[in-house]
Amino acid sequence: MSFDVFADPAIFLVQLLNATQQGLLLFLIASGLTLIFGIMGIINLAHGSFYMVGAYAAYAVAEATGSFWLALPIGVAAGIALGYVLERLLFRFFYERDHLYQVLLTFGLILIFEEVRGMMFGEDTHRALTPEALDFSIPLLGVQSYPAYRLAISVICLLVALGLYLLISRTRLGMMIRAGAYNREMVQALGINITFVYAAVFGLGTGLAALAGLLEAPVASVEPGISGRYLIISFVVVVIGGIGSVKGAFYGALLIGFVDTFAKVIVPEAAGMSVYLLMAAVLLWRPTGLFGRPA
Repeated sequence: MSFDVFADPAIFLVQLLNATQQGLLLFLIASGLTLIFGIMGIINLAHGSFYMVGAYAAYAVAEATGSFWLALPIGVAAGIALGYVLERLLFRFFYERDHLYQVLLTFGLILIFEEVRGMMFGEDTHRALTPEALDFSIPLLGVQSYPAYRLAISVICLLVALGLYLLISRTRLGMMIRAGAYNREMVQALGINITFVYAAVFGLGTGLAALAGLLEAPVASVEPGISGRYLIISFVVVVIGGIGSVKGAFYGALLIGFVDTFAKVIVPEAAGMSVYLLMAAVLLWRPTGLFGRPA
């Protein structure tokens, strides 16, 4: 166990920035997951596959065009469109089914996504191009510096979080989403097109996961198996924050980002279980999560 990270302000600042970036990326994935789970009641184990779609889109488009910024809208659009199509063709028939059927369906989708990935990109490890405009480091305290692109990731995630907050709390669609989370039958009885709301929520959730993959592709490996990189930890965020709460996903993701990052520095031999101990502590204190509603 080492607390040296707190003795050096420069190292502490770097770890603080790392924790913030990790938490905000995790929020992008977990916010979509909590919307889909909280509103539609779907346990989507294939949610990480949309992260993979975004990561490989960043690699493929940037390689073909030389522009990472062109990959962003293309990858997000692909994630939204793919989620919308799957919701229309598959998930709409599983809303009233037992969760076991949903788990089997989404696990099957994971296998299909992995096979398609293998046919298109093979089993090699790739790395997306870092945008030239952000391919430099910013001096911090002392001799420490921090990559500008990593700071840009945090800024983009914060802007998306703000946009998601405004969408949920200030728009008509957001009102329908919030109403559907509380009582879907009453929403349908009031004449609201719940079919459209479900399709929009699912597409929004998968688009956010794809965006996370796009943003992280230049700083992490694009390789087989990345669909599971954030899947389990995203479910932990949903549980800690409260099912169906985007606000809970935001604070839960940041909390996990800080706990995981500093645990790896302070007590690396036990870092793997730190977030699960945090989840257990939160559930003992609040069984519905930080911002969850009692059943």
